[in-house]
Amino acid sequence: MKTYNLIIADDHKMFIDGLMSILQDAPEFNVTTTAKNGAQVVKYLDINGAEDIHLLVTDLTMPEMDGIELNSIVKERFPGLKTLVVSMHIDGAMIDTLIRANVDGYVPKNAEKEELLEAIRTIIGGEKYFSTEIKKAYTDAMFANKKEKEISLTNREKEVLKLIAEEYTTQEIADELFLSKHTIESYRKNLISKLNVKNLAGLTKHAIKMGLLDD
Repeated sequence: MKTYNLIIADDHKMFIDGLMSILQDAPEFNVTTTAKNGAQVVKYLDINGAEDIHLLVTDLTMPEMDGIELNSIVKERFPGLKTLVVSMHIDGAMIDTLIRANVDGYVPKNAEKEELLEAIRTIIGGEKYFSTEIKKAYTDAMFANKKEKEISLTNREKEVLKLIAEEYTTQEIADELFLSKHTIESYRKNLISKLNVKNLAGLTKHAIKMGLLDD
């Protein structure tokens, strides 16, 4: 039986011990070394090389060097080494960052033993593996970003929004733009609906976040 060598990086000994226990039931896998952070992994690879290592299993949140930076360094300096993120953080933007950095897989820390082994085998076999929960978080985040980018405001809406952000009252905005108070109130309602927020505070915050006030 061929043996596949793994490195585990996590700053929680309990997780490392748990993963080691799981891998004991899969004799084809051998844990070459463990590390408390990404810096220790890079140091190990610099000294020993990555030719005999098939997979790096890493957490995201670690001291000195986190999993995102570690994955980037590994992909740049040791491109043949596969990487699997196992983390409690299920954040769409973070997943997107890792996908763009060519991570090979991502599963949550609460994944079942069978799924974790499936992820390892799939990645070593040359394919990507992302759990259902991770794929959903990524899809939801990308859909939300797409919706935000699709929002288009007219020049007049931007003018009203800018004055709202500057804390002008409805009457003051009407005077500034030479419009009726009723018209400004309509603009307010339309902007709240268009940007999908609940109130003026949320409207201003969301508009700033989207860069709609940069003009």
